[in-house]
Amino acid sequence: MANKDVRFSLHEHNNLEGRRIAFRRGGIAIRDLNAFRFNDQLSSFRLRNTEDRDEVTMILFADNNFRGSNRVYRGSTVVNSLGDFNDQASSLIVVGRRLSDSQVNHIISNRRPPSDVLFVRS
Repeated sequence: MANKDVRFSLHEHNNLEGRRIAFRRGGIAIRDLNAFRFNDQLSSFRLRNTEDRDEVTMILFADNNFRGSNRVYRGSTVVNSLGDFNDQASSLIVVGRRLSDSQVNHIISNRRPPSDVLFVRS
């Protein structure tokens, strides 16, 4: 249930293909995916919590600084194609718990990640 149990990987192409960035042992908020040279390149991802499969949430944003249209994913999952959101993600937040709709809406409206995750500013 803790952020330390979160694992996820971002992939440049559909079906978990292409360049990959893997994150282990922690929730994270990335204000600008250019920090990893991954802005507008995300096409698929794997997301999981190693202790409790349901206790993980990812929010993808189309713009930097947690702005723009977004997509929310809850629970351990593999997304082989982001469909209409392919190559659009510019920022993201991942936490090691299942956020409610109210919590997600609060993050989206305030553009602030939870305080218990690593915050990558640039």
